[in-house]
Amino acid sequence: MREAVTPDAPYLPKPRILRQDWLNLSFLHWAVDPPSVVHFFPPGTEPDTFEGRTYVGLVPFQMANTGFPHGPALIGTFLETNVRLYSVDRTGRRGVVFLSLDTNRLDVVAAARTAFGLPYRWARMSYQQHNGLHTYESVLRWPGPAAASTVTVRPSTTLIPGPLEHFLTARWGLHVARAGRTWYLPNDHPTWVLRTAELVDFEDHGLLAPIGLGDRPPDHVAFSAGVAARFGLPVRAETPRRAVLR
Repeated sequence: MREAVTPDAPYLPKPRILRQDWLNLSFLHWAVDPPSVVHFFPPGTEPDTFEGRTYVGLVPFQMANTGFPHGPALIGTFLETNVRLYSVDRTGRRGVVFLSLDTNRLDVVAAARTAFGLPYRWARMSYQQHNGLHTYESVLRWPGPAAASTVTVRPSTTLIPGPLEHFLTARWGLHVARAGRTWYLPNDHPTWVLRTAELVDFEDHGLLAPIGLGDRPPDHVAFSAGVAARFGLPVRAETPRRAVLR
């Protein structure tokens, strides 16, 4: 049985290993048929679905205050644009699977690829706020084929999240293949405060090419000022989430 989709995070067992602030996020989502993306999922996971469809997400944002659970930040503010899918494992635990995570910090690329096996890539990136517009630009440097993107959104009113918004944003961990096994890296953070957003400009030059979406505009766009997130220890994907007394 699949876990219920809930806007509030389940308890994150100790020890917590990492903290990050995710800021000024734009969420672009495309609905796709699950069979079209199933080959991207690690063993023991499959596409999670909402009303028979699964989703591809493109999420550009700022990352800040990265460090251990206590003490000063180890890395200053940097940028990230990720392409993600929505997963569920055999225990029913929901998560995300990242197809790519592009950032302008080469040290972050090296550390995340080495420690967690995540598909981070080095890119030239910029982020600007002007006259109510948020613009993110990215040009891939390494590794992989050429890829670039531009996203400009205009956030508007507070969005009262419904079942779809919770499905897309209330994901309490990620699945990743590492060392011949599939792992689940749990996280928690406060409930998202979302805003509606108008997509003013979107250019994709290869970033979404593996999915084959072509020039179709996204089916859902939203924005958030951000949340403070924490990560726990990774566990094997076949390990069910255990109830833990707070």
